Amino acid sequence: MTYSSDYLRSLVREDRVHRKMYVDPEIFELEKEKIFKKVWMYVGHESLVPDPGDYYCTTLVGQEVVLSRSPDGNINVIFNRCGHRGARVLNRKRGNAKVFTCMYHGWGFKPDGTLAGVPMKADFPGGVLEERASGMVALPRVKSYRGFVFASFNADVEPLEEYLGEARRGIDELTDRSPVGKIEFAFGCHRYHFDGNWKLQLENQADMYHPAACHASTVGPDGRQFQRRAGKEGGDAAFFTANGEAVVAQTGVRGFLKGHSSEASLFDKEQSGGVWDEYRAMMVDAYGEERTRDILKNRRHSMTLFPSVDILIAQTSVRVIRAVAVDRTEIEIWPVRLVGAPDVISTDLVKYVNITHSASSFIQSDDLEAFERCQEGLKTEGAEWFLVAKGLGDEVDEGKGVLFGPRSSEVGQRAQHVAWRDLMGA
Repeated sequence: MTYSSDYLRSLVREDRVHRKMYVDPEIFELEKEKIFKKVWMYVGHESLVPDPGDYYCTTLVGQEVVLSRSPDGNINVIFNRCGHRGARVLNRKRGNAKVFTCMYHGWGFKPDGTLAGVPMKADFPGGVLEERASGMVALPRVKSYRGFVFASFNADVEPLEEYLGEARRGIDELTDRSPVGKIEFAFGCHRYHFDGNWKLQLENQADMYHPAACHASTVGPDGRQFQRRAGKEGGDAAFFTANGEAVVAQTGVRGFLKGHSSEASLFDKEQSGGVWDEYRAMMVDAYGEERTRDILKNRRHSMTLFPSVDILIAQTSVRVIRAVAVDRTEIEIWPVRLVGAPDVISTDLVKYVNITHSASSFIQSDDLEAFERCQEGLKTEGAEWFLVAKGLGDEVDEGKGVLFGPRSSEVGQRAQHVAWRDLMGA
């Protein structure tokens, strides 16, 4: 069966979406071509390849690619394939090499993918060994925003900053928390899979409705969750209000153009005490009191950049989403080091991420169970549509394409579905 563009558009309505979007393998294959290969996809952070010759291997849309740094400092994203007979060239996850050498016939490539050397080159006919075509081919578009590297299979993709739009503030807000405006992925990552569609994780990041039920086991007798951030004050969050309603249900969600979304902050106090005061003093020295107060405001819990990465500001970490199959998704959680901040700030962040977003954590494990139950439930016969109508009609237009949904509005999920509809129906 081949679905028409009109049919694909019809799967998204104003207040509900069709279950086929999550369970149909043919629709997933179309998503690869119409979404993942058309827009900007997050690849990795520049700090993964700090020195010339450094490389980091990953996948985009199931394609093996390499993030690398050239001797001139330029960042590259190239396909991990030899231009001769197609062998995978780099077999380790990370490393450093002046020349990337294929083990099959010894062809060598520079970090930007161009040919560096061919054994017995004279035996090839003249003109056959075109440097670019015979090399490790680069993706058509590569761009970095404040150290976050994105790439696109689409040579005609719009400029990255236009695609990110107002949602780029999530990257700014995370990076600005360093006294020198720089972050590093210095601690490795948690990497795991769940048996569910990639959109279930993406939607969950714009969902302030689920925590009261899904994460109820994480709430202490005092009505607060465990500590998530540094400092003696402001590192934990009240979970329920005096009337028994979950605090997260009252905070709000934002939907952005291009399918991006953000959740408002859960934290009700400014952080203070212990090493946090030392860190704050360093920020004031770097930025001044007014700017520091602005940077350290608890504006949002996270910023989700459609379709592949979530900036977890509350946990000072980054979540990467990779669609593997219609019912299989890979997740990576990268704790972030704030360069220039006291080391204990960053090492404590690793502990908090272990508590909240590792595969065996108190938070992410709840969500993964929910995702797998959703996937199994959506396979069953019954209602063909499910609702994303919470807060519909109550949105506030904040300008520049940003809609704020009070309380636990599903406006962020609706923004994601509109982007999905427009790309799939193009």
